[in-house]
Amino acid sequence: MNHDSRPAPIGALDATKVPRFAGLGTFARIPDIGSVSDYDIAVLGVPFDGGTSYRPGARFGPMGVRQASRHLRPKFHVELDTAPLEAVQVVDAGDVPCTPFSIDEAVAQIEDYARDVVGHSDRRIVTIGGDHTVALPMLRAARDKHGPIALVHFDAHLDTWDTYFNAPITHGTVFRRAFEEGLLAEDKSIHLGI
Repeated sequence: MNHDSRPAPIGALDATKVPRFAGLGTFARIPDIGSVSDYDIAVLGVPFDGGTSYRPGARFGPMGVRQASRHLRPKFHVELDTAPLEAVQVVDAGDVPCTPFSIDEAVAQIEDYARDVVGHSDRRIVTIGGDHTVALPMLRAARDKHGPIALVHFDAHLDTWDTYFNAPITHGTVFRRAFEEGLLAEDKSIHLGI
């Protein structure tokens, strides 16, 4: 993306001017998506855990991660002199408004919302929250823009079951569906920690 014609990125709020317990409730206290004219990366909350079989609660992940991220400092690695929030425009795109009651409907809502956030430019999304079910609609949206995706999946389980309680899309089936749909770059994807 050509950055020459765009204004300098607006980073996180300065904690020496606005205390960490105050100000924006966005990820790392970065700008909201509506407060900038363009952006490179959007942090997107996906508060859905209707596909999990045992431990629900991931729907609260986006809220929890945003709260914890208030402690991040704009310069994340002082020794490397790295300030990623000052190098590119990162925004908080809020949460996907999705139903907690229907996996199929939620998956469609997540996929559509992700496509809207990315738009037709070179934008990227970082997703927070949700059970593993949310990986499928995010992979669908990314594949449509970038082609098959190289997946690095850290988990104790493969998430490649065919069905679970006769449901074809759950937290334990998403990567089988992703493979069947041609979403993954087969020779560039790996499961780690199995």
